[in-house]
Amino acid sequence: MNLKYLYYWFPMIVIAFANATIRELLFMKYFTELRSHQFSTITLIMFCSVYLWFIYSSLNIQSSTQAILIGFIWVVLTVTFEFTLGRLTNKSWSYLLNDYNIFAGRIWLIFIILLFLLPYLFYRLRK
Repeated sequence: MNLKYLYYWFPMIVIAFANATIRELLFMKYFTELRSHQFSTITLIMFCSVYLWFIYSSLNIQSSTQAILIGFIWVVLTVTFEFTLGRLTNKSWSYLLNDYNIFAGRIWLIFIILLFLLPYLFYRLRK
C-alpha cells in the first residue's frame, strides 16, 4: 500500500468529526435522529467530495485500477476505524451495524459506496 493514500485519508477523520458536530449542534435541534443521520451522511459526502477535489492532483492517479484501489483502502480504513472506535466506546455490535440498515432509512452505506467510488469518479472526470 502506498502510504500516501493513508496520509490523505487521515484528514477525513477530522472532516467526519466536524460533520458529526454539525449534526449534533444543528440537525438534531430541528430534526429526528433518523433525519439528522440522513442529512449528516449527505453533508459528509459533500465535504469528502470537496476534500477529494482539492487533493486529487496530489494523489497522482494514473489508472482506473489505482483509483479503485485508493477507494478500497479508504473504505477499509473507514470501516475499521468506525468499528474500532465504536467498540472502544462500548457500543454494541447491533448499534454499530444499525447504520448499515438501508431498509430502516439509514443511508451510511451510501457514503461507504461513494467513498469507494469517488477516486474513480474523479479520475474519470479529470481524465
